[in-house]
Amino acid sequence: MSVVDRIAEIAVARTPFSVEFFPPRDEAGEAQLWRAARAFEPLDPAFVSVTYGAGGTTRDRTARIVGELAATTSLLPVAHLTAVGHSVAELRELIDHFAAVGVHNVLALRGDPQGGVRQEWVQHPEGLAYAVELVELITAAGGFHVGVASFPEGHPRAINLAADTANLVNKLRAGAEYSISQMFFDVEDFLRLRDRVCAADPEQGAKPLIPGLMPITSLRSVSRMVELMDSQIPTSVLERLSRAAGDGPAENRDAVRRAGIELATEMSRRLIDEGVPCLHFCTLNFAKATSEVLTNLGLTQSRVGSGAVTRGD
Repeated sequence: MSVVDRIAEIAVARTPFSVEFFPPRDEAGEAQLWRAARAFEPLDPAFVSVTYGAGGTTRDRTARIVGELAATTSLLPVAHLTAVGHSVAELRELIDHFAAVGVHNVLALRGDPQGGVRQEWVQHPEGLAYAVELVELITAAGGFHVGVASFPEGHPRAINLAADTANLVNKLRAGAEYSISQMFFDVEDFLRLRDRVCAADPEQGAKPLIPGLMPITSLRSVSRMVELMDSQIPTSVLERLSRAAGDGPAENRDAVRRAGIELATEMSRRLIDEGVPCLHFCTLNFAKATSEVLTNLGLTQSRVGSGAVTRGD
């Protein structure tokens, strides 16, 4: 089943949600990922995506984990695949692997250089230069449903928002069926992106544009993530979190966490009112914060008697 079909199926009863995992670095991290997967499975997410490290550094773990999600759970996995650091032959090998393990949904990304978005992006001598080429490569393989990334604040390397919008439209025209946005904290940025795509090409604008969200649980950690993405936290949000953090030498983590959950809930409600097709949560491989937001939104209906299979310890 495709992501788009799954979203449409769930939307009959409620607003769909999806979650994002990242490949763990060690056995303890992998155990945490599987605990999160087991916690989310009965809540019936539309899909779960597994990211790809900067520079293609988590290639093997991403490929293995999405295969195991497909084989041992009832979750619909989406594999991130990046062009950076890979030859076309290696990309074709990965595409073949995904098909072999029953993973037919792929998020096609150019990918960040190893070291972060501010580092110089270098094309592999036998690789691809742009995400649109990766969309075309995956689509040509047949049997895949392809998504792409979008950037509410504009991609850090884009000349301007118009050029960034044109790039997204080109990826959709090349065969991408939907887009998941980079994490953001100003709903207006996302809505303006949606308006730009619809104005540039109404046909492509009709495809699902899924907002990327993250419940903030630590001011320090979210500041670090935003820096790595070369993104921004609105001043109003920073002030709200700073008030929760307090003036002491140590951050009031509980208060920041409560403020972060409230913010994510408010943003999600606004996005639901605006008719978004799905809410996509970056989980950092933890289920609790996202589950609290979903509970606040009334989106935690479990599948009773669904026959869901979960991976044992």
